[in-house]
Amino acid sequence: MKNYFCLLSLIILLSACSTDKKSTDKQASLTLPAANDDYFQEITDYSGINFIHSIGDDHLSNIVESVGGGAAFLDYDQDGFIDLYVCNGAYIEGFSEGEKPEKPYENHLYRNRQDGTFEAVTKKAGVGHTGYGMGITIGDFNNDGFPDIYISNNGPNVLYRNNGNGTFTDISEKAGIRGESCSVGAVWFDYDNDGFLDIYVGNYVYFDPEYDYYYAPDGFPGPMAYDAQADVLYHNNGDETFTDVSEPMGIYNPDGRAMGVGAADYDDDGFVDVFVANDHMVNYLFHNEGGKKFVDHGVMSGLAFNQSGEATISMSVDFADFNNDGLLDLFVSDDSYCSLYRNEGNGVFSEVSNPSGIASAAAQHVGWSSSFIDFDNDGDVDIFKTNGELKHLYGHEDQLFENIDGKTFKEVSVEHGEYFKKELVGRGACFGDYDNDGDIDAYIMNLNDKGVLLRNNKGNENNWLELHLIGDKSNKDGIGARIKITVGDKIQAAQKKSTTGYLSQNDPRLHFGLGSKEKADKIEIIWPSGIIQHLENVQANQILTVKESSQK
Repeated sequence: MKNYFCLLSLIILLSACSTDKKSTDKQASLTLPAANDDYFQEITDYSGINFIHSIGDDHLSNIVESVGGGAAFLDYDQDGFIDLYVCNGAYIEGFSEGEKPEKPYENHLYRNRQDGTFEAVTKKAGVGHTGYGMGITIGDFNNDGFPDIYISNNGPNVLYRNNGNGTFTDISEKAGIRGESCSVGAVWFDYDNDGFLDIYVGNYVYFDPEYDYYYAPDGFPGPMAYDAQADVLYHNNGDETFTDVSEPMGIYNPDGRAMGVGAADYDDDGFVDVFVANDHMVNYLFHNEGGKKFVDHGVMSGLAFNQSGEATISMSVDFADFNNDGLLDLFVSDDSYCSLYRNEGNGVFSEVSNPSGIASAAAQHVGWSSSFIDFDNDGDVDIFKTNGELKHLYGHEDQLFENIDGKTFKEVSVEHGEYFKKELVGRGACFGDYDNDGDIDAYIMNLNDKGVLLRNNKGNENNWLELHLIGDKSNKDGIGARIKITVGDKIQAAQKKSTTGYLSQNDPRLHFGLGSKEKADKIEIIWPSGIIQHLENVQANQILTVKESSQK
């Protein structure tokens, strides 16, 4: 018997070694293809990212399954290369109609191997959450220098604390930040500028699996068939716990149906505001009143409705200064014309999607995640938009809009890559310089399908600059910092954000295209603490780490 167990142990050991060796050999054999003539080249199959999203069901049978999921670029191990975290669906008894899978679906973490490929480290890192994942937002909530992960779920949410050694710990219950809702979008920001990141969690609907009164071709009931859920604002207590301050801070509203959530200081008063893209109803713009309370300025600002005065099926929001006038503008994707809001100053916006040339092209697809990115490094931000059907697993082509002199946008999708001819059911997307070569790459989540990694082959033909901010008196991430970069006679304005687009988060470093210029003449950083920092004659084509300084 003793010899039997010794033999069994040896077989198990050899089997494990063989499995590890096969995995290592497979990873080592990964070879990225040479750059082709496409601006964006799909390289997923060569990258080591083998993630396939699941709705946890045999077919798309309800509104909740249609809503997920997100992806995030983050440097979880702080080695200077961004990694990838993606969330998955799940099979839920009484919710999913298909058969229960033998193995539960889980979220995945991929570590950047610094050679253009990734390795799966989910189990090692301890972040293989098996709940019904919707979105991801990344922030160093305890200021220890390592990014933490918050997952919004249909069900209890999860806060993974980064232990700083390649592993994470689920502290959701201890932190008081779980909730029991159907959460979709969420965003980290420091609303009271106390140096600790707070979080706004957007909640969706109270889904009732028994309700089945709907128009048959629609596939299933829409969001207005269910009661709404109120969003939640959690204040960071500075001791790894949070307090729900939704009602005292004035943002409690039981009628919202939040999808994408974003935060930025749109009026440049030093306090970060919150925009909520709601499904089938007016959008919210919660103006931050000096960190003391929030007031909804959605209607008075012009952001509550689209160009026709309608409440649309809004999906996501992103902030950027698309016309380089120093004011943050917004792009809100939806199921029709989408909305490009130009900031006119004094808290007022004009909806310009039609005159800008976006509306007619966008209306051909259902838009989900949209982000402002300078994909060609020419010094102005363009728009990348992921698309997919609402209630069926029907694919749409994604779209790329090039910024023309800060006035109009031209759809340039097909001429920038074969990928843009594919019809996929897009949802979340994250953008960043994953290979540190100076241009913006993309990872796109597709509903119930394989995700896509797009490598940017040509953006670095122009010059560029990336800023890695490290706060001191401000939150460690520098989220909320306002930046102005002067290059010749052009000034680019930007802000450090967490969540971007739909349920996702971009590269934590701020990226600026410099065109043919070989340096930035001046960089001004206004930190959330109020400290103002200046840099001059900064050489192009580098990733520059900037630590918050007491310089005035």
